[in-house]
Amino acid sequence: MSPAPWDSAPSQDIFFVLVTGANSGIGFGIAERLIDEFLTTRSLTAHLVLIPTTRSEKKSALTVGGLREHAKRFASTSEALRSRAGPNYDPKDTTRRVHVLSIQLDLCKFTSIRQAADQLVGGTLTSYSSDDHFESLVDVRIPRLDAVIFNAGIGGWTGLNWPKVFHNIFTAGLIQATTWPTFKASMAGHLVKPLSSTGGIGASEVMGEVFCANVFGHYLFAHYLLPLLSRKSNSSGSLAPGRIIWESSIEPVWENISLDDFQAIKSRAAYESTKRLTDILSLTATLPGSQPYVQSFLQVKARESPEKDATIPPKQYLIHPGVVQTTLFPLNAFLFFWYRVVLYISRWLGSPWHNITPYNGACAPVWLALEQQEALDAAGAELIKWGSSTDRAGNCRVKKTEVEGWGWDGRVEDRDALLRDAEKDVTRKKVGRKAGAVDLTQERRVEFEAVGAECWQEMERLREEWEARMDGLGSA
Repeated sequence: MSPAPWDSAPSQDIFFVLVTGANSGIGFGIAERLIDEFLTTRSLTAHLVLIPTTRSEKKSALTVGGLREHAKRFASTSEALRSRAGPNYDPKDTTRRVHVLSIQLDLCKFTSIRQAADQLVGGTLTSYSSDDHFESLVDVRIPRLDAVIFNAGIGGWTGLNWPKVFHNIFTAGLIQATTWPTFKASMAGHLVKPLSSTGGIGASEVMGEVFCANVFGHYLFAHYLLPLLSRKSNSSGSLAPGRIIWESSIEPVWENISLDDFQAIKSRAAYESTKRLTDILSLTATLPGSQPYVQSFLQVKARESPEKDATIPPKQYLIHPGVVQTTLFPLNAFLFFWYRVVLYISRWLGSPWHNITPYNGACAPVWLALEQQEALDAAGAELIKWGSSTDRAGNCRVKKTEVEGWGWDGRVEDRDALLRDAEKDVTRKKVGRKAGAVDLTQERRVEFEAVGAECWQEMERLREEWEARMDGLGSA
């Protein structure tokens, strides 16, 4: 094991963050924004250790190279950095504090999830290439993770349903139609064999593919990363709890999820179903009904955490990137261009959710990753779905997002609450609200919590079932 460049820095001056699916789209934008905001807000001696995951070594190499080039450009052109550092500013002093290490992770292959977690928890990471801006990192250990941002996922869409495109726009209006679209074509029945590569017992078992990629794969990965995300209760207290940041979408509504089709196998809106499930899991994680299952999920195995060193579990937060144009939705080059034009028109017409670029969509997850713990606790951040939003000029803000059955923060408010909203401009609650949204009632709030407990129970049941299968394969 080699010494790491950050070994001599104080613990509070090192930030370890992992982003899944970071080779393109929103994930890459999150990684870029993490570099920029970390360098401009943290100490001039602080180190950022950024771990993007991809599904192949080639993609990892390209991602590391791309993020290093971004760090070079930002360090060389940022006036904010120059003004902070003074007249003797050298961009190389800045880039040498940015360390990018990538691992391979396939969320639809459970052996890949375990291998990636084992490498992070008990193994080492390497990034051989180096230049005068970046050091070569060989067999370095990752002692902890301060935040993990679960961005990776798949849509499961096949294209556009053109009759629904025109119907959606003419009946709901352009902004509503491009924020909560009903015209995405999708087929039901997407399945995956998460243990198929191992053969033997369990090889024929299947799981909903979109569910596995968007929710369950991350769920397993988070559980295996608990030794890095948890904090020892007898520590000095200088380190904030680890953070699990779940990425959802602005789209899901109440009817998108069915407990009878928990893995969204029969659904023609599997993506929206998994994002609704993500909302429910995160927002109910601290509620009494979910606690028995959440505590089981967040329990570090005894061999990894001796009883004398009881752990403080990570906190769980929820974000969405707004409306961002990526290749996740399959469009040809012609439609891709004109869809982008339509999104800009929606923003100019007053939508706060049309961020369009991955970098703008990264506003909320990066804010949640880097914000001081005291500020998040004071805001009750665990009970809020935080969205990336922009004004007409494209200036980014973090905005609370209404969730059907939960409201903005789980509180039942009176009808005048929107009029008394103290926020300004695009961050006001009524700005960007879905047409036809119904104020939260106590009955719906109770139902949301009950559904949350059921969802947590089923997730834990599935985790224990699939882990038993994996253990059986290992024994065999």
